[in-house]
Amino acid sequence: MGKSVLQTEMSTAEEAQKNKAYELGKRILTTCNNAKFKPFTQSEATDKVIAKSTPENIKQICVKYNLKYGLFKDLQFVEMIPNKTDKTNVFRFKALFEYAKANKELRVTMNSENKASAITTKDWKDIFE
Repeated sequence: MGKSVLQTEMSTAEEAQKNKAYELGKRILTTCNNAKFKPFTQSEATDKVIAKSTPENIKQICVKYNLKYGLFKDLQFVEMIPNKTDKTNVFRFKALFEYAKANKELRVTMNSENKASAITTKDWKDIFE
C-alpha cells in the first residue's frame, strides 16, 4: 500500500473519485435514516458490491447502527491510501452519528474504472490496517 494522501495533496482525478466514494458511502448509511436505498448501477460499483448491497444486508447493518449510534449524520474524509499493486484507491471516512460515542470508519475502495470495488465499515483506528 502507498503512503496516505490527504485532501490537499490529491490530483483533480483523485478528488473527483473521492467525491464519488463519499456519495456512494453516504447513500448506504443515509438509508439507515430513511429506509430508502437506491441500488448501485454498473457505472458506480462492481458486480460484487452490487450483489452485496441488497436492501436486506443494508437493513441488518442499519438496525444495529441505529440502536448503537443513533441517526447517521455525515461522512468526514480522512485520507486516501493508493494501492499501486491492484490500481485501487482506498478512501477512509469517519462516519458521524447522533451519539458522540460512535467511532466508526466507512472505507470505500475505488478501482481503476472509477467503480466502488469494496465498501466496508469497521471500528475507527487512526492507523490504516
